[in-house]
Amino acid sequence: MTQQRIAVIDYGMGNLHSVASALSHVAPTEDVVVTADPDIIASADRVIFPGVGAIRDCMAEILRLDINTVVDTAIQAGKPVLAICVGMQALMNRSEENGGVDCLGRIPGQVKFFSASPEFKLASDESSPSGERLKVPHMGWNQVQQTVDHPMWDKIDNNSRFYFVHSYYVEVENSDVIAGRAHYGLEFTASLFKDNLFAVQFHPEKSHHSGLQLLSNFVRWNGAS
Repeated sequence: MTQQRIAVIDYGMGNLHSVASALSHVAPTEDVVVTADPDIIASADRVIFPGVGAIRDCMAEILRLDINTVVDTAIQAGKPVLAICVGMQALMNRSEENGGVDCLGRIPGQVKFFSASPEFKLASDESSPSGERLKVPHMGWNQVQQTVDHPMWDKIDNNSRFYFVHSYYVEVENSDVIAGRAHYGLEFTASLFKDNLFAVQFHPEKSHHSGLQLLSNFVRWNGAS
């Protein structure tokens, strides 16, 4: 079998090498590269669009380096694309973070602040089963309910736990693109899909067995849902 190249897009936001290390662990024979070079990304068989940090800074670098075009090219070419954390949020129309920031608008939806939601405020006023009040950011392990039968969920039990670190959550306009939901004071989109694009709010590289299985599925996924 021909060696695949998996490009992890580097625009200076996030611990990209932990993602690359996890990929190399599940796919030791594949060529995993962390790069911002559009030619290398264009030649890759699969593309990962990560992101950690404030959306304003992320969007500034995405646009400065023309990463938006790189991501569009990969999607239009039918290559499997996995967006992670802020990478998923960047696909929406707009984020409430930093006073409001326009995003890429690839999937209709908004990125909202947990603490601004009346539902979250009500829930955070009540103690959790552990006796601790809900805090922002949402940080730690949480169950993900799978809402579609998708190849990226292969060999991952429904309601498996994944690791989250985020203060903002995605609210899509069309629920048909939701692949997984989680609950933290309110129900939010934990994962979404559209054709050859799959996106997750959690960090698979930090999610032990289930996260590694999702990355392994990505290496084998042909881009069809």
